[in-house]
Amino acid sequence: MLGDVRLRGQTGVPAERRGSYPFIDFRLLNNTTHSGEIGTKKKVKRLLSFQRYFHASRLLRGIIPQAPLHLLDEDYLGQARHMLSKVGTWDFDIFLFDRLTNGNSLVTLLCHLFNTHGLIHHFKLDMVTLHRFLVMVQEDYHSQNPYHNAVHAADVTQAMHCYLKEPKLASFLTPLDIMLGLLAAAAHDVDHPGVNQPFLIKTNHHLANLYQASECLDVAEQRQFLGGSKNMSVLENHHWRSTIGMLRESRLLAHLPKEMTQDIEQQLGSLILATDINRQNEFLTRLKAHLHNKDLRLEDVHDRHFMLQIALKCADICNPCRIWEMSKQWSERVCEEFYRQGDLEQKFELEISPLCNQQKDSIPSIQIGFMTYIVEPLFREWARFTGNSALSESMLGHLAHNKAQWKSLLPKQHRSGAGGDGGGGGGGGPDPRPGTEDEEPTGTEGDAA
Repeated sequence: MLGDVRLRGQTGVPAERRGSYPFIDFRLLNNTTHSGEIGTKKKVKRLLSFQRYFHASRLLRGIIPQAPLHLLDEDYLGQARHMLSKVGTWDFDIFLFDRLTNGNSLVTLLCHLFNTHGLIHHFKLDMVTLHRFLVMVQEDYHSQNPYHNAVHAADVTQAMHCYLKEPKLASFLTPLDIMLGLLAAAAHDVDHPGVNQPFLIKTNHHLANLYQASECLDVAEQRQFLGGSKNMSVLENHHWRSTIGMLRESRLLAHLPKEMTQDIEQQLGSLILATDINRQNEFLTRLKAHLHNKDLRLEDVHDRHFMLQIALKCADICNPCRIWEMSKQWSERVCEEFYRQGDLEQKFELEISPLCNQQKDSIPSIQIGFMTYIVEPLFREWARFTGNSALSESMLGHLAHNKAQWKSLLPKQHRSGAGGDGGGGGGGGPDPRPGTEDEEPTGTEGDAA
């Protein structure tokens, strides 16, 4: 159904239908608000319905569905199956896997992992329905995004699978925990527009107005659900609501008890919202306190869920912990996405966001800052939690090597300023939060993917 196709389920949480997020319409950039009218619910809903009318259909958007997996050459399928046998290894090459599956890496990976973990049998899932749901998720990623696309989602999912196998965590996980972790990883950036939250706000995009009006949850419920956080995560809320919409549309979980589906939807929201980098210090401080006090009790569902949030946060920003060849590709992709935003801001005479100016913000400096202020602190604590497991030591080793590689590539005039802390990513305070590999490439409000 075209038009305003928002769904509202039993939980009272509005859900977005797939394809509901239109491409950025820059004709709206000059429609600045004079009377505050654009911020009203009536104006926002009218604009939202208009946008959906023209963009909900993939055919109207000129997008041709990708070829199904069975059309691939048997040799490619054989190589893809061989790769899946090593899906739990940290050097898994998601770029190669995506080529071998003809761009269906996310669907193929999730189907395999759901089967490997016994989730299909445990939750009595219909395989055809599961495949349909996963295709919906994969197709709702924007392939034109250099970074925030389905390959990134597949990469995060593969990393999450590795973390779920960590001995300190694995023995406590229930099938529900595993399914939530994999689903949240797969859908955590669904329908990402390739620009950050401040960009949506300063261009008066309908989505920013919608979430700033607290349409998804009332303020009291939102704060309780987010553990007291007052931050409204525009993009993360949209990723979550879109996921709920696709779950309901596909009816993947329709056979489960209503209370269980409500709990799944809420926990998915909690996991996806945790990827907002603006909440990085909140989660890091809490993790440090738990590790210092040695009071994590993974038999407890709340502590276990918290560690799933930490695992997803790690998976989301683990690119610098991959081998150099893959890490470098991801770094170039995320910076290309930043630079595209900067070019748009320059074109429409907007202030260029921090880290989005290709003339001033080099890839090495952005990545050194990201590793120093975002990645290293989180992964050091993750290593403490895992007891310095083999995987954690490997990741920290790659991280140190990759940071040294980027330092060697710094422009000569900046090398002396990088120092031991590699602070070339911007900002000089204790937590400048330089460019991160997600929605918020800003010097003070970086948002990790």
